[in-house]
Amino acid sequence: MTDREPYRIRRKRGALASTTAMLPVCLAACSFAPQHVRPAQPVPQSYAQAEATGPSIAHVGWHDFFREEHLRTLIATALENNRDIRIATARVAEARATWRIEGSALYPELEAVASGTRARSIINLPGAGTQSYDIKQVTAQLSAGWEIDFWGRLRNFNDAARNQYLATEEARRSVATDLIAQVANGYLLEREYEERVALAARTISTRQQALRILRRRYEVGSGSKLEMAEAQMLLGQAQTTLEALEQDRAVNRNALALLVGQPIDIPVGPLGLAETAPDIVLPAGLPSELLANRADIMAAEYRLRAADANIGAARAAFFPNITLTGAFGTSSDDLDGLFGNGSRSWSFAPTISLPLFNAGRLAANLDLAKARQVEAVADYERSVQAAFRDVSDALVRRRQLARQIETTRTVLDALRERARLAQLRFDNGRSAYLEVLDAQRDLFDTEQGLVQLRRAHLASGVALYAALGGGLVNSAFDTNTANTGGQAR
Repeated sequence: MTDREPYRIRRKRGALASTTAMLPVCLAACSFAPQHVRPAQPVPQSYAQAEATGPSIAHVGWHDFFREEHLRTLIATALENNRDIRIATARVAEARATWRIEGSALYPELEAVASGTRARSIINLPGAGTQSYDIKQVTAQLSAGWEIDFWGRLRNFNDAARNQYLATEEARRSVATDLIAQVANGYLLEREYEERVALAARTISTRQQALRILRRRYEVGSGSKLEMAEAQMLLGQAQTTLEALEQDRAVNRNALALLVGQPIDIPVGPLGLAETAPDIVLPAGLPSELLANRADIMAAEYRLRAADANIGAARAAFFPNITLTGAFGTSSDDLDGLFGNGSRSWSFAPTISLPLFNAGRLAANLDLAKARQVEAVADYERSVQAAFRDVSDALVRRRQLARQIETTRTVLDALRERARLAQLRFDNGRSAYLEVLDAQRDLFDTEQGLVQLRRAHLASGVALYAALGGGLVNSAFDTNTANTGGQAR
């Protein structure tokens, strides 16, 4: 043997030892889960009704998107107090705990056990009489158990739990986005009712004055009872409208209080819906941005990843399961000698088990995991399609409502002139009061309709913002997050 041979032998032995030491690591890296592939986007690559190109408005936090300070306060309070948010937060905590439970199986379990036994045995021997024996034993033991995850079964369970946790986190963000949109829409409805109530009150005041004039004319003989009755009917219609508006406003405030999670106090101050210009541009970006902005789509993708991991765990169940268990402890007849010399004991018991027959249970579990993976793919694709539709519908509504607003304003100008001329003709005795009644009724209905249209247009902007995934700029609940460069509201 030459001097080089011992070195070569040592090198081979070292390589063999290194390979043997790395074998569990290499085997532990094994996984039978299918590689995650994001399904193709089953929607067009652009929006047909997009208002403008540029980054999606979803990248703007709600604190910058909504500029009304009262609305900001309502949204912040709702994110803190709303019960749906609390339920979603509890579900996130539940999923996080489940993830921790699954992850704990990857590590050894240690257990310390101490026990003491004291017993007396009485034996009756023929010719020797009755004898008794006292038995005392004290034991202290540290045991350990570890399942070696050669085939990735435990890690796949852990990955599935992790992705389910992330899905619930995105579901909570989706609930928050919907909540923000609902609070904003409730606030816009409150402002609409406030403006329409004020408009109805002014109309009632005007019609009461007209009724007094017609009643006086009838009393002095220069007017007819029919004209007075027509004026009374016109006044009653406005009063009925006011009462209905007051009722609807009270119901809307109750709904807002439920969303916010506490009684609300909205200060008086109309938004001026009928006078606000409908030319605010909200860029929608590209449909591909929905995959990263919409919380429900991200949640569906995490559920798909969890389904992939469950397939890997189901496949790994067909392979041997290797468990290492060991124990080290001491045992003595009395407590004083528990840790003395000669009282130690230990054991080591590796176990390998291989499923041979289970009536197709493992195969059925694998089929179940595959079926759920197919379901998760379809759920993801449906979420993408639904998101694209939400954005497209909001874009269509915004464009059509903007056109209706401009048309209604033109009609309103004409109706105001018509009402003025009809009143002038009646005052000069050139027409019946019925002409004034029709003109004022059409004018009042159109004024109310314009306020409704403008509120609907602003609500379509909120719907577009929510459909694009706006509201929270990240998955964390940072209600003070502000992203500069937001659109003026």
